Amino acid sequence: MLISFTAINDIVLDFGHYSSINSILLKRLNRTVFFPPIILLVFTVLLSQLYGDEFVSTLQVANQWILDHFSGLFSWTALLILGLVIVVYFSKLGRWRIGGSDARPILSKWKWFAVTICTTIATGILFWGVAEPIFHFSTPPPNLGITAGSKEAMTFAMSSLMMHWTLTPYAIYTLAGLVFAVSFYNLRQPFSLGSMVSPLFADQMNPNVSNFIDIVCLYGLVAGMAASLGAGLLSVMGGLDHLLGWSKTSWGLALITGAIVVTFIVSAVSGLMKGIRILSDINIRLFILLALFVFLAGPTWALLELGLSGVSEYAAHMVSRSLNLDNVLGQKWFNSWTVFNWANWLAWTPITAVFLGRIARGYTVRTFIIFNLVIPSIFGAVWMMIFGGSALLMDFNQGGVLSESLRANGPESLVYLVLGDLPFAIVVSTVFVLLIFLSYVTAADSNTSAMSALSTSGISLDQIEAPVRIKVIWGVLIGLVAWVMVSSVGIEGIKMTSILGGFPILFFMIAVSMSAVVLMIRSRKVKN
Repeated sequence: MLISFTAINDIVLDFGHYSSINSILLKRLNRTVFFPPIILLVFTVLLSQLYGDEFVSTLQVANQWILDHFSGLFSWTALLILGLVIVVYFSKLGRWRIGGSDARPILSKWKWFAVTICTTIATGILFWGVAEPIFHFSTPPPNLGITAGSKEAMTFAMSSLMMHWTLTPYAIYTLAGLVFAVSFYNLRQPFSLGSMVSPLFADQMNPNVSNFIDIVCLYGLVAGMAASLGAGLLSVMGGLDHLLGWSKTSWGLALITGAIVVTFIVSAVSGLMKGIRILSDINIRLFILLALFVFLAGPTWALLELGLSGVSEYAAHMVSRSLNLDNVLGQKWFNSWTVFNWANWLAWTPITAVFLGRIARGYTVRTFIIFNLVIPSIFGAVWMMIFGGSALLMDFNQGGVLSESLRANGPESLVYLVLGDLPFAIVVSTVFVLLIFLSYVTAADSNTSAMSALSTSGISLDQIEAPVRIKVIWGVLIGLVAWVMVSSVGIEGIKMTSILGGFPILFFMIAVSMSAVVLMIRSRKVKN
C-alpha cells in the first residue's frame, strides 16, 4: 500500500510539471489523499451509467454480503460506543479542557448547539421523521407478533424512532469528535483522520497509514453524504409535487441537486465561521418554530401520550432490540432498519467528527458530551414525538391513508400529507421545503469544509481553511453521486449507499474506541 501511495504521488507530480493545473488547482493540494477517492468515485459513477442494471445488481450483492456477515458487529459496536462515552464522561478525561487550560471557546453555547444540530441530524429527521414510522406501523417485524396498523404497532414504531435517532447514533459522533478534538488540540497531532488513532501508536502515526485512513474515510463519507442528499432530494421533489404538481423526473432531480450544490459551495467558500454559523442560526430557529406549530396545532395530548409510551418501550427493550438478541426483530427487518441506520451514521462519522472537534475548542470534554450527545438526543426525541407521532396518529385515525400513500407514491409524499392536515397547510409546507434545502446545505457545508481541509496540505491551528477550488470539486462530486443513486435506484439506492459507505468506517471506529480507552488511561497520569 505504501508503494501505491508513492506511485500515485509521483504520477500526479509528473503531470503537474506539464500542466498549468499544477499552479492553479494543485497548489497546497494533498495529492496522495485527494486523488484516490476522487478516481474511485468517478469510476463508480461511470460504471453506474454505462452498466446500469449490472451495477445495481453488484451493489445489491455487496450490500447483502455485508449484512450477512457483519450486522452483529455493527450493532455491538454502536451499543458499546454509547457505553464508552458514558464512561468517558465520568472519567478524569471528562475534566480535560479541549485546547488546554487557557483555551477559549470559538462559539457561544447557543451557536454551538445550532451548528451541532444542523450539521448532524437535520436532513435525516426531516425525511425519516415521518416516513420511517409509517414503514414500521404498516409492516412491523413478524417475529414480534404485532398486528399492522394497531396501537401496539404505533408504540413499536415510536420506540424504534427513539432507538434510531437518539442516544446510540449520537454517541458514535460524540466519541469520534472528542477523540479528534483532544488529539488535534491537546496532543498537537496533524489535521488528519489518522490523528484519531494516534494514541494507539504513542502519538507517532506513520504518514502513509494516516493518508490511507483519510482516503478510506473520504470515500465512505461521499457515499454517506450522497445518501443523505438523496433523501433530501426526494423530500424536495415530493414538496414540489405537492405544492406545484411537479412529478418526479431524473432531470427535475438534477435541477434540485444543482441548486443545493451551488448553494452549499457558496456557503462553504465563505469560511467556517461565516456561512455555516449564519445558516445554522436561521435553520435551528425555523426547526423550533415549525415543531412548536405542529405540536400545538395537532393532537397535543395524544402526541405526548404516544411519545411517552414510545420512550418507555425503548428503555425497556433497548439492549435486546439494539442487538437483536434471540432474533427478536427478525434478521431481515433488523438489517433493513437498525443496521442501515448505524451504517448511515458511521459513513458520516469521521468527517463530522473533524468538524465537531474543530469547533469545540475551549470547552471541557464533559461539556462536549452534553452538547453532542445529550442535548441532540433530547432534540431528536422531541422531534420524533411530534412529527413521527403526528404521522402515526393520522394514519391510525384515518384508515391507513399514509400507509396507502407510501405504497402508491413513495415515502417522500408522506410529510406533506401530514402538514396538509394542519392549518395554513400551504405556508407550512413551503417552510418545510425551505428547511430541507437549508438543512442539507448546512450539513454539506460543514462536511465539504472538513473534506477539503483533509485534502489540503498545511492545515493548522492558524490556517484552518482549504482553497476554494478544492471545495468546489468535492461539492460537485457529492451532488453527482447523489443524483445518480436516487435517479437509478431510489430509496433502496439510499440504503445501499449508506451501508456500503459505513462498512469501512465500522473498523475505523473500533480503532477510535480503543484510542479513547488509551486517552482515559493516560488522563489518569497526565494533567491537562
